[in-house]
Amino acid sequence: MPDSLTSPDILHDLVAAALRAGADAAEAVTAERASLSVGVRNGALEDVEREESRDLGLRVFVGRRQASVSASDLSSATRARLIERAVAMARLAPEDPYSALVPADRLARGPFPDLQLFDPSERSAAELEQVAAETELVALAVPGIARSEGGHASTASSRWRLVTSEGFDGAYGATGFSLGAGVIAEKDGAMERGGESRSTRWLSDLPDAASIGAEAGRRAIERLSPRKIASTTAPVIFDRRIAGQVLSPLLGAISGPSIARGISFLKDRMGQAVLPRGVSLVEDPFRLRGLGSAPFDDEGSPVQARNLVDDGVLTTWLLNASAAAQLGLESTGHASRGLAGPPGVSTHNVHLTPGDLDRDGLMKQAGTGLIITSMFGPSLNANTGDWSAGVSGLWFENGEIAWPVSEITVAGNLIDLWTRMVPGSDLEFRSSFNSPSLLIDGVAIAGK
Repeated sequence: MPDSLTSPDILHDLVAAALRAGADAAEAVTAERASLSVGVRNGALEDVEREESRDLGLRVFVGRRQASVSASDLSSATRARLIERAVAMARLAPEDPYSALVPADRLARGPFPDLQLFDPSERSAAELEQVAAETELVALAVPGIARSEGGHASTASSRWRLVTSEGFDGAYGATGFSLGAGVIAEKDGAMERGGESRSTRWLSDLPDAASIGAEAGRRAIERLSPRKIASTTAPVIFDRRIAGQVLSPLLGAISGPSIARGISFLKDRMGQAVLPRGVSLVEDPFRLRGLGSAPFDDEGSPVQARNLVDDGVLTTWLLNASAAAQLGLESTGHASRGLAGPPGVSTHNVHLTPGDLDRDGLMKQAGTGLIITSMFGPSLNANTGDWSAGVSGLWFENGEIAWPVSEITVAGNLIDLWTRMVPGSDLEFRSSFNSPSLLIDGVAIAGK
């Protein structure tokens, strides 16, 4: 049988050979990926990129010592050298009392659910070029748009498989389709950038060129003629597109490795309120066509839908096998790994539960304040939760947008900010971490 990642035996053979070579335990992973992306500028083809890869990773354990190696050459000779090198490295590695594979009785068991992650639809390079050009053309047609930064479209497919000596064998495939454009608006010699892009698992879920192009143009136009404002304290609304950047540090702060090392401003907050009452942070690995969906984690542990924060109260750490062992707990199914190296942790589909008011309603409730539409250079003290970020956006007065603003900074302690936030009703599932717009009263704003 030819060497192939699709072979039903290649990973089992690799694990068995590693055990014969002296490993006490082993796991093997394979990843296949194919992608095609096209970029246009001013209606002309600018670039075409095609990628096809097949890669293999092996992690072995000798006692409590571990090592991992990877390769893209999948020949029998290369696999033999891979095993020899991995076992030799593990014998020389320092002992890690918490390193081990997930035991057989804690592994996820199939059959695994069909999460509709793979769409058999295809787009050729010509089709990608056409839809990218259409998106760019619509964006350029928005009054006030002066030039293009390009349109882009892509398609990709991938397959991941994991086999361990503890008896796990699981695989799943996924696809992705994306479309976007960037443009520059100009007024009185001043220019502002804006853009829009979307990514989905299924082609039929991807918004059309007209809506993406029009939104790209609108976002550039709304930034024109920004003003600077004096330093103040005022209500701030984080637009839903960037609200996740205010909430995502929560995931890092409940990461098992961070808790085990004691480097987290939430390390003493288990079972305590970290969000307002009535607000939950929901994780759902089984969302159909979700960008963060998975039938099992990257160590073969089962995943489950849960509220990471329930009714404002923190309920769990994010644990892989190693972090769980350090804390005397069990894995929560949050292991994440590449082809080489020990696993880290990550979540699956996460969203904040929405409130009752849309963004306009939040503006009316706040009266006067700042809507943040873009953010850059966030800074976080992992031990205290003190946070700041450079931002730009829109100033509003009497519940109505007044003018764009730029070159400002917002700052505060995240625990304080989170417990005072009011979620909007405009939740939209665009990525693997989604939030509605968030209103927080009395935020420190540093201006001119």
